[in-house]
Amino acid sequence: MRLVLKLFIALGLACSCAMSFAQIPNTRSANGISYITGGVGEGEAKAILAEQKQWPLLLEFSQLENGKGVWIFGAMIRITDAKQQFVFDAQADGPYMLINLSPGEYALNASYQGVSQKRTISIKSDQNQKITLSWQ
Repeated sequence: MRLVLKLFIALGLACSCAMSFAQIPNTRSANGISYITGGVGEGEAKAILAEQKQWPLLLEFSQLENGKGVWIFGAMIRITDAKQQFVFDAQADGPYMLINLSPGEYALNASYQGVSQKRTISIKSDQNQKITLSWQ
């Protein structure tokens, strides 16, 4: 009986450990540029943040509600290059988006619930960049 109890406890611990290690969302492609979006839930958010050093750009999305920042999803992201050509267009499925942009100068337009924000981005081959976008 003690052996069965030990096996049951070991199985329970193994299952709970497996649940705590969330998988990073699948890599997608928009206009030939790979990206990952998500971060809904603590495990998935941690997985994306752990992966961030492998990607040149991390976008983080939030909204101010009742004086507090809350994570959002559904922001539309459009990026143009220095020649003002669209190079990326995708919707965020969570509060984080990793984008594999080549080194260069870009303009970012992020919109959420009809409100747009613009940023300029300079991607360098030896640096990772994090941009936080927050809506009122």
